[in-house]
Amino acid sequence: MNEEQELMKHIHKDASMAAYSITKLLDDLKKKDNKIKKYLQEILKEYEKYAEITNNELENNCATPIEEGSMAKMMASMGIKKEVMADNSDAAMADMMIKGISMGTIEMEKKINDYKDVVSKDQLKIAKDFLKFQQETIEKLKEYL
Repeated sequence: MNEEQELMKHIHKDASMAAYSITKLLDDLKKKDNKIKKYLQEILKEYEKYAEITNNELENNCATPIEEGSMAKMMASMGIKKEVMADNSDAAMADMMIKGISMGTIEMEKKINDYKDVVSKDQLKIAKDFLKFQQETIEKLKEYL
């Protein structure tokens, strides 16, 4: 697998899993009165956008995107449900989201650093834009703490 495909697969996997997790969180918050839900929907749209962009990039290069396995998705669903049951306040939901996105930004920074000299400018821009989106999302979520 070449570096461009590997970088796009990483972003796709991260964006798809984030979209899945946010969808589950919104579902668990459906009957709750959280102000953060509107922002979560905005975040979801952005993650879905990046999943689609990377999916198209991979298809254009005859590669198949990688999805998170069913076990990881099940564990994420259970973790989200547990967190919502324990404390569904906006602050608690923002904290949970910040922790998850922060792990993604650390990985993304490593990938960008590893591949910056070997991938195309277009692919590097997608990766940097994705990282910037994640960083801005964390800052916006801090407003709910």
